[in-house]
Amino acid sequence: MISGFNGVFRDDADARAVYAEAAGIARILPRAVAVPSSIGDVVALVRWAAATRTPLVPRGSGSSMGSGAIGDGVIVDLSRLDTTDAVDASAQRVRVGPGARRDQIDDAAHEHGLRFPPDPSSGPFCTIGGMISTNASGPHTLKYGATRAWVTALDCVFDDGSRATLRRGQPLPEGIPALERLRAVSDTLRARGRAIEHAGVMKESSGYALRAYAEHGDAIDLLVGSEGTLALIVGAELALTEAPGATSSLLGAFASLEDAVEAAVQARAAGAAACELLDRTYLDIAAQRDALPHVPLGTEAVLLAEVEGRDAHDATARAEILAERFRAARATHVVLALTPVDEVAVWELRHAASPTLAALGPTMRSMQFIEDGAVPPARLADYVRGIRRILREREVTGVIFGHAGDAHVHVNPLIDTSRPGWRDDVTGIFADALALTAGLGGTMTAEHGDGRLRTPALGAVWPAEALALFALVKETFDPLGIFNPGVKVPRAGQEPIGAIKYDPALAPLSAAAAAALDIVARDRAYHRYRLDLLSSPS
Repeated sequence: MISGFNGVFRDDADARAVYAEAAGIARILPRAVAVPSSIGDVVALVRWAAATRTPLVPRGSGSSMGSGAIGDGVIVDLSRLDTTDAVDASAQRVRVGPGARRDQIDDAAHEHGLRFPPDPSSGPFCTIGGMISTNASGPHTLKYGATRAWVTALDCVFDDGSRATLRRGQPLPEGIPALERLRAVSDTLRARGRAIEHAGVMKESSGYALRAYAEHGDAIDLLVGSEGTLALIVGAELALTEAPGATSSLLGAFASLEDAVEAAVQARAAGAAACELLDRTYLDIAAQRDALPHVPLGTEAVLLAEVEGRDAHDATARAEILAERFRAARATHVVLALTPVDEVAVWELRHAASPTLAALGPTMRSMQFIEDGAVPPARLADYVRGIRRILREREVTGVIFGHAGDAHVHVNPLIDTSRPGWRDDVTGIFADALALTAGLGGTMTAEHGDGRLRTPALGAVWPAEALALFALVKETFDPLGIFNPGVKVPRAGQEPIGAIKYDPALAPLSAAAAAALDIVARDRAYHRYRLDLLSSPS
């Protein structure tokens, strides 16, 4: 028994198995699962972990790709701490628990004419704790920035079980050992951290945010994006902003990647709120469902963009200006969507490939393991062409899409697990994509977190100075190594690709756990409590 812990603690095979997977490709069986029912439970759990040297792996909905929410430790499911306080409309703030879901927060803000801008595609089910953990982004990051910019306070439980709230622009709380250690190394981190960045890259959730910490001196900047490796977050205060009066959208088709990249630059300069890229590989998959009514034959890439205005007239005028810029960038076809109904129809193309990918068959799997690369915008076309070449050389089909406005690309290689050597294809594609990204001055981790997938490869994209500072940050906050070890700072011998959950050679999970995880994957039911799924899966 854990003294003072009143939540659920299970170490039976079914409970461990149902938490062995998240949305990425990996499977790691944990030692046990703990589900706190209160912040007091979290404090008790951390004190026990410190005393017993037991690693804790914090987790929200399990929708993360980088394997940071699974691990060989005790999974700490924080999704039950899901409170959302009343929105403070005058201050444009809201306080929430780590298990509060993003779209619920945004819905509460909309009742006051406000919004929470970071909007990952997992918004209906991802938790705010998970978003803070990975510095999550989304299409509207182009205009509004990633999660870090919208976190004004964090309520944290540190390595010895002490608890404190950090606020932007305010001194660190006194009497917290982890924060006293931070004070002792702060000057070093700020002096040496100013150069720790991928120059020109517009989105980053790799390593610790040393550049932001160097500029502002706010410990919040280190904790956002830290993937539960420095403290457990038990509450947050978020900033909100006014919702737009109206929006308009447009679709542009382009005969070359270069033209699409030029148009994306124009969209960013014109103040577009979002600008998404659909590569030819994506369009080929979507075409199987006759889902390309607006796309001419021979299209190499499509851009979908959204503009915001004070009212419908203003939004229409902004969309028409951007349409002219697309045409000047040699768009072969432009479609304006000036009403809500037309906007929905245009943006449906962004989701048109999903049903095909979901029905690939039992041995063909869409695997997300090079799904988060970002490069300087001028190198976007080189990156997409390079990824195409890497896939082609291994005779692997892939789907390429992403956030063109900030040169951030998602890639879903389609891997046939019945094909001999398929694991070699996965590891080879990962290595080749890593080399491509490093050569272009990019990051492998723009919004999904390093996790256990990318942490062992950080030396390929970060200099030794950065790795040393990441290790110093980790040692400062977590000298016992109880918080999510193997993420951000690799363990000795750690490899990027371990057990792959789609591998037919893996020992099967129990029938109950496998059925529960099938429901999560099939229905994207990440918001559902895993232990409930074990007892009542329907």
